[in-house]
Amino acid sequence: MTDIPETEPNSSTPVGDAIRAAVERGLPTTIADLCALVRVPSVSWDAFDRGQVARSAEMVAELARGLGVFDAVAVKQAGIPGGAELGQPAVLATRAARNGRPTVLLYAHHDVQPPGNDGDWDTLPFEPTVRGDRLYGRGAADDKAGVMAHIASIRALVEAEGADFDLGLALFIEGEEEFGSRSFATFLEENREALRADAIVVADSNNWDIDTPALTIALRGNVTFRLTVRTLDHASHSGMFGGAVPDAMMATVRLLDTLYAADGSVAVAGLTSHVAVTPDYSEDQLRLDTGLAAGVQSIGHGSVLSRIWSQPSITITGIDAPTVANASNTLAPVVSVRLSTRIAPGQSAADAFTALEAYLRENAPFGAQIEIDDVDTGEAFLVDTSGWAVTETRLAMTEAWGRAPVDIGVGGSIPFIADLVRVFPEAQILVTGVEDPDSRAHSPNESLHLGVFKRAVLGEALLLGRLNRRVLPEAS
Repeated sequence: MTDIPETEPNSSTPVGDAIRAAVERGLPTTIADLCALVRVPSVSWDAFDRGQVARSAEMVAELARGLGVFDAVAVKQAGIPGGAELGQPAVLATRAARNGRPTVLLYAHHDVQPPGNDGDWDTLPFEPTVRGDRLYGRGAADDKAGVMAHIASIRALVEAEGADFDLGLALFIEGEEEFGSRSFATFLEENREALRADAIVVADSNNWDIDTPALTIALRGNVTFRLTVRTLDHASHSGMFGGAVPDAMMATVRLLDTLYAADGSVAVAGLTSHVAVTPDYSEDQLRLDTGLAAGVQSIGHGSVLSRIWSQPSITITGIDAPTVANASNTLAPVVSVRLSTRIAPGQSAADAFTALEAYLRENAPFGAQIEIDDVDTGEAFLVDTSGWAVTETRLAMTEAWGRAPVDIGVGGSIPFIADLVRVFPEAQILVTGVEDPDSRAHSPNESLHLGVFKRAVLGEALLLGRLNRRVLPEAS
């Protein structure tokens, strides 16, 4: 854990006490607003109703307007590069800083993953349900809780200090993060001045556990694409020609197997690892957090968290091939798979893709024809933890949670952060979150621990209170 000598875990200030009381009083309204958002099936994927994403955006805009602190609130769309199509609607609200105070950009996203099969859920995915200390529903954690953490923290600041505060704010609630943030870069360019900030809070990550906050300081990048393997111009009888002619499925299986070493780690030359110290995290905890089936062993080498945070991984996320129900006695001519590769911090997505493409072409068995298309990439990210915004965030988290935060990496990716770094190189980026290890984001029975949520809201509200009293050096 990070040692923070500047404050004791249970210390408080008059302003902090007022903010804490405001968060407590506002919690029922905050949870009710979150439930209303969860009821909207704002799936941003092409196959789903765009009208629901627009509806969700307008609800978020109304919540922002209701705060009474922004100079402007708008629902906006930006173009997707390479075409005439517009991206999904996002919410942008701004308030100018005064008297030398910093400006903070608060980011979250209001779109959600598809729900999958309702039968895999214990409750309906878009009917928010409280069971015990958890709120269940698609988006309850990822990331409508992040949206409401921003709204609720501003509400608490207003109640504690009044609406006439000096802190500058930009609220950016994206509408297509779960579909690749396709218009994100365009949106940043078109709204560069409105979004310009001294610190950026991205509320879309995890906490160490339900009692311990975390600041995410490393994210893996990604390279995903469709790999198509062809061995025949048409299907042939498996009995008449099997044993002499390689079918596409066999060639694909042989090729995919070469991607992995005997211990299950990635064996592709050119994919690198990042060296970093990781907290203690046992194999037993991994088994508990992931639902690893009895008798199934973990894969890879090194500490558990180094495998997840600092080493590459390759996952086969989909296969286009004859189904078992429709299987005939033929040699399949072509098979396509979707590969998702997570890249360690420190390697560019372009270099990783080059290594993967070269490896697959060089190792295609029996001269199989290889095609790679539908490529999507995202850069890895390492946070500079030396800035004043990181220090202020750690202090606020310590006060809110009663213990200092853990610096963590995340095995997943938030590719748009690379765009934020490119457009706003001077801004300090803080990746926080409302989730915990059992939130099951993207999965059936996604949920939000309400105690974690309350502490996350308080931590952000205290951060805003601290920054509202901070004068930037150049303004002193």
